[in-house]
Amino acid sequence: MNIEKMIEFQKRLKNSNKTITCAESCTGGLIASKITAISGSSSIFRGSVVTYCNDIKEQELNVNKQTMIKNGVVSIQVVNEMLDGVLKKFDSNIAIAVSGIAGPTGGSKEKPVGTVVIGIKSTCGYVNIQKYFFTGSRIDIQNKATSRAFEIIFDKF
Repeated sequence: MNIEKMIEFQKRLKNSNKTITCAESCTGGLIASKITAISGSSSIFRGSVVTYCNDIKEQELNVNKQTMIKNGVVSIQVVNEMLDGVLKKFDSNIAIAVSGIAGPTGGSKEKPVGTVVIGIKSTCGYVNIQKYFFTGSRIDIQNKATSRAFEIIFDKF
């Protein structure tokens, strides 16, 4: 993550009176940590929730249990519901949500280690939810997912 880009991004949010929030699973709070590493981020960052457990996705973000069963937790559908839930929970304008398999265990043939779904959504109608396949160690995958989320959001907002 480029500190200068993060500072500029946060200035743009502040100047446009926008706020951001996160719902993270496989990144375990890394995205929120990068946002709050910048002094003054409290003016644009509303909060975050790490929903590592499926029950917590349901409880804290109102992700439908049937959506998780039908599509799997690492899916565009679940991340979309995570985005909706976190936007509502923190009354924010922009949200980032991530769900994935950082490994080294937990992968399958259909969803191997490194499969990560990253979503960005705004209350102004912007939606970008995509599936990615990252390689490397657990921390590599977490860092790559975090970096990709910021690349997307820096380009859009």
